[in-house]
Order: sequence, then C-alpha cells, then structure tokens
Amino acid sequence: MNTSGIADTPLEQLRWHVDAGADEAVGEVPINRFTAPEAKPETPTAAVPEHAKPTPIERPKKIAPVIALESAEETTATAKSIARACQSLEELRAALDKFDQCPLQATAQNLVFADGNPEANLMIIGKAPGADEDRQGLPFVGASGQLLDRMLAAIGRDRQSVYITNILPWRPPGNRKPTPFESELCLPFLTRHIELVQPKALMLLGGTASSTLLETTTGITKLRGKWAEYKGGEFGCPCLPTYHPAYLLRQPALKRDAWRDLLSMQKHLHVETN
Repeated sequence: MNTSGIADTPLEQLRWHVDAGADEAVGEVPINRFTAPEAKPETPTAAVPEHAKPTPIERPKKIAPVIALESAEETTATAKSIARACQSLEELRAALDKFDQCPLQATAQNLVFADGNPEANLMIIGKAPGADEDRQGLPFVGASGQLLDRMLAAIGRDRQSVYITNILPWRPPGNRKPTPFESELCLPFLTRHIELVQPKALMLLGGTASSTLLETTTGITKLRGKWAEYKGGEFGCPCLPTYHPAYLLRQPALKRDAWRDLLSMQKHLHVETN
C-alpha cells in the first residue's frame, strides 16, 4: 500500500475491495464499456392482423406486501420458538448454524457467535460482524476490535474477563446497517443468548445495539453514558450504552466520553461484586 492509500498490487487491490464490501462479481464475462456496441441489423416485422392480436388479460393486483409481511411474522415466530428451546450456549450456536431463514446467510462466510468468557460478569454487544470478523468467525477482531481490547485493558480487563457478541451473527453486505427485519429476526437468538449468560451488566456499543435492546429511536449521542434497564425474555440487568469503537476511530475526540463510560461500568461492577 503506497502513501496515497491506493493499493499497489492486484492482490492488495482485491483485498481493499473486499474490505469495502465489493465481494461479489457482477457478471461472468468482462465487458469493455469503452467500445461501442455492434449495431444489429433491423429485421422487418410483418403487420399483425387485428384478429390475430392476443386479447389483453386483466391480472389481479399484486399482494406481495401482505404475503411478505405474513411470511416475516411467521419466520420471526419460528426464530422465537427455536431460540426458546435452547438450554445451553452450545445448543444455541447449533440452532443458529441450522437456521436458514435469514437473508444475510447467503452472503456471509461464517457464523460469528461470540468470544470471551461466558462466566464473565460483563457482556458486551455490538452491531454486526465486519469483513475481518466474517472471515475469522469471531467478533471484534479487526481495527475496531483492537481498539476495544485497548479500552478493556485500560480498566484492567481482557477477553477472558468479558463476553462479546453482536446483534447480528452474520455480516451484512458491505457492512451496511441491518434492516429492521434482520434485527427483529435475530433478536430472539440474542435475547436467549443473554438469558443463558446472565451477566451482571451489559455494555451496548453503538446506536444499533442500544436502540435494538432498549427499544428506542433515541440516538447514541443522547443515550451514551446513561444507565438503563435491559429486559428481555425472563432476564433483566443494568446496561450502559456507549460509542462503538469503529465510531471512535472516525471521531477520536469522543474517546474521552467513552473513557468516562468505561469508568462508570468499572465502578458499577465493583459495587456489584462487593
């Protein structure tokens, strides 16, 4: 990679495009867009007699939106039923491996379930896997994950003293924001995930995780640093929204606020264990 930020070699260029989300080919055969297309000779068409023309058929109006809505509700109900039946983290992961109703599975390489210690008192939840996480099958292993590791180290923690997962276990193409349907479909599995771990507190990284679990439309800038109560299924615990590490990489001036949130979490857990 040269100093201009543009990849030098074909391999680096390919990796750059994959990390940017361009990981699917558009066509099987390359097309030279700079060459004018060959003109095709016009074929004269014979006039069709009026009596030979097909009679127009009135087709019923499409009801796809209603069918799609019913299908989405049924699929979400199925996800809830499957998730509730899981009695361990191993069963939950196996259920997600077999679940084939989420559109994201068609483009993701791996299921990204969790990392860290499920016995830890702190559970950290982000948005969704990125390109690095999708390749390795682990959450927060890219640049934002490295920053998260440094943030945890600043309060004396590491991956063996926390438990990390995401709202979505599959990467959205191009790291785009999850659709409402995708979040709703995966939420029953996350709810059961939290129930099985039963942490003392949740740290919600970013607006997507915070708004999904707190069922609010309030933005992360207003939510961060303010303790709230999470309630899902038959389990509840305190939770603290804060900025996502990926956002902090783009807005380093906000690291001071994230540091205050970390100290607030450290103080809360210290009180809980004493």
